[in-house]
Order: sequence, then C-alpha cells, then structure tokens
Amino acid sequence: MKAIFQTKVDPAYDDDPGTKYHFPKIYLKRVEATVGDSIIYYETSRLSTGSRRGGRMAYFAVARVNGIRPDEMKSGHFYADMSNYLQFLNPVAFRDDGEFYETSMSTHDGKVSQGAARAAVRHLPDYEFEKILEAGFGEEPKDTKGPEHTYPDGFHALPMEIIRPRTLMIYERPFRDRVFAQQIQKAYENRCAITGIRVINGGGRAEAQAAHIKPVEANGPDHVRNGIALSGTVHWMFDRGLISLDDDLKILKAKGHVPPEIERMLNPEGYMKVPTRAEFSPHPAFLRWHRENRFKG
Repeated sequence: MKAIFQTKVDPAYDDDPGTKYHFPKIYLKRVEATVGDSIIYYETSRLSTGSRRGGRMAYFAVARVNGIRPDEMKSGHFYADMSNYLQFLNPVAFRDDGEFYETSMSTHDGKVSQGAARAAVRHLPDYEFEKILEAGFGEEPKDTKGPEHTYPDGFHALPMEIIRPRTLMIYERPFRDRVFAQQIQKAYENRCAITGIRVINGGGRAEAQAAHIKPVEANGPDHVRNGIALSGTVHWMFDRGLISLDDDLKILKAKGHVPPEIERMLNPEGYMKVPTRAEFSPHPAFLRWHRENRFKG
C-alpha cells in the first residue's frame, strides 16, 4: 500500500530519507502495510522546536520501503529501511488552487483536517499517488507504439498512444538518470564544481554533466547529495579516482596523475564551487566512499 511519510527540515527523529525513516510504534501497522511499495515524503511547515518556519509544506520525493527493524537504542521506535529515493524536480504544495492532493486532508467544508495533518504516516490511494508524481516530475511524453494498420474496407487505424504510469517509470534507469541530471545541473547552475567553468551551447544545453559520487553500480543513491556537476574531462578523471574531494570540499589530486594543463583549470582557491543551496552539498559519507574506493592519492 502506498503512503505519505511526513518529515521536517530538522527531524526530531533519526530520519535520513534516502536510507531510513524513524517512527514510533503508533504507526507500525501503517508502515508494515507499505513494505515493498512506494511512498512519498512530505515536509511540514514546523521545525522540531515548534516554530512555523523553514518547512515547505510540500511533497518533495519518492522512495520504496524495503523492510522494518526495531530501534535498538530507543524502546517503542522503529526504522523503515528505504531505497530508490528520488527527489521531485518541483516540490508539490499540499493543495493546488484550493484542491487537496490528499482528499483525506480536507474537511467537508474544504478546510485542512487537523487530525489527518497531524498523522506522520497516511495511506494513499494509487490515483492520488500518481497525481502527486505527475506534479512533481512534470509531464512525460506519451509513447506511441506500433505501426498504422490498414483494414480491407479502407479504414486506417490511428497509432495507439500508451501512457505509462509514472509509478512504473520512477524505477527505470533512463527516467532516474534524466531526473538526477536535471537536479544536479539546477543545483550547480550548470557550472562544473571543480573548474568553475559554465558552458552552454547554442541550443541551451550545458556542458557540465551530472556525476554520482558513489556510483549506481555500487548502490549509490540518486540523491542530490550524492551528485556533483562536472565537465566531461573532469567527470572522467573523477570516476577514475584521479581527482577527489575532502570532507571540507577541498580538491584532492592524485600525485603524478593530473596533467599540468588540467591543474591550471582547477578552481584556484583549491576548493569546489558549492551548490546554490548549501543543503545540496556533497554528503561526507559519499565523499568518504569515493576517497576509500576510487581515489588513487
């Protein structure tokens, strides 16, 4: 069963949306019903201190629930282990032109149901789930399948238009790669983080590419904090461990492996260019993985 998992900018619980969701026993049965299915994360307006600031009041990502385990350190609490995390291209406000995406959030007179709004885990019908995905990822071109058929009486059948549910597409590699690339390029304003160079061709396409820090084949998530924008040459060098980053985002160079002409292109300050929003900066855990498993320094 699909659901909404509610979280905050500064969660009081031990949440990490990409890998785990922390919750009290009161929601155990609801979360158990979601195992093996997809959920959507919703960010509240309040901080854990109770202040009504900081939160977007928006749906912002999708993920899959793999299983549940008890919190060994805190009695009466559990973790849902998450995978396939993918952030929306556009955060989705909980209502659009007065219409709620979750019908359970609305009272009979169109106001917010306070009881529903307080529930951190809410089950969600498939059609509402699909509607939120459409708003979060934008329109997807329809797939036209099959040739045009001619019948004996001269009637020409039009090609069939197959509209694939977004729920299926969010797990397919081409779709995830496309969304991840857009997120990274937007976060870094189409600028290579290592050289600081921003090149846009005549068609508006950026030269900077989206690179995973911990690669997909090593179970690296499609999370903005596991990504970095790099020019083609630097991307190649990063993937092969000739360049890496320290936890303080200092550029590391493998001795004897970086040609002088490339060194002259690196940011003169010696640090990478950070994204437009600090919370999108590379996560230390992914940088550590790259240094330990790829870097030749």
